[in-house]
Amino acid sequence: MTAYDYWSITRGALATISLSLVSIVLGVPLGLALALIRWARVPVLSRLVYGYVSVIRSCPTVTLTLLVYFALPQLGLSLEPTGAAILALTVSTSAFNCEIWRSALIEFPRDQYDAARAFAMSRWVRLKLIVFPQIWRASLPGLVNEMTLQIKSTPAVAVIGIVDITRAALRVGANTYQPLPPFIFALLLYGLIVFALLRVQRALERRQRASGAMA
Repeated sequence: MTAYDYWSITRGALATISLSLVSIVLGVPLGLALALIRWARVPVLSRLVYGYVSVIRSCPTVTLTLLVYFALPQLGLSLEPTGAAILALTVSTSAFNCEIWRSALIEFPRDQYDAARAFAMSRWVRLKLIVFPQIWRASLPGLVNEMTLQIKSTPAVAVIGIVDITRAALRVGANTYQPLPPFIFALLLYGLIVFALLRVQRALERRQRASGAMA
């Protein structure tokens, strides 16, 4: 492998990081909003969210990507490959994040929420000061696990022309007739990305423990 081959795979890593980061930033709060709708049992909407989550969780990422890229133009909305990839990844991760948040909400002691309401706290204040800090601590490991899976799901968007780590490594291997070195390098890049994410998780957990000790 030449220096250019290494750079080609590294550029694929930048695409993987960018797509994953944007979809995670969008998918985590969207999943929380969906989970709150189900937790609050909002009429009609809760059933719609249940259907949405059930369908998306059963749909492979590659199929969802193709559906977004080729079906939306039939509805008058054409997206570039990058936009379609971000939308597909966001829709996918939001469904899984919804279930992670909802699991924490189910375990949340509802009497605390009711007690805050008895003190005339607004709904937003109850969620911000009482509910969210507790479900965030409970959800963090599951959310980070979903983020790592999201990073490893990005090769699915290669079907619409996005060059991620795996696609770049495949191209280099085809050009050099030596598939092993580029895929080993790709594996190292995936490992570095996931390692960085886990370091962020540990830093957040230490911060939570420190804030809990001060409380």
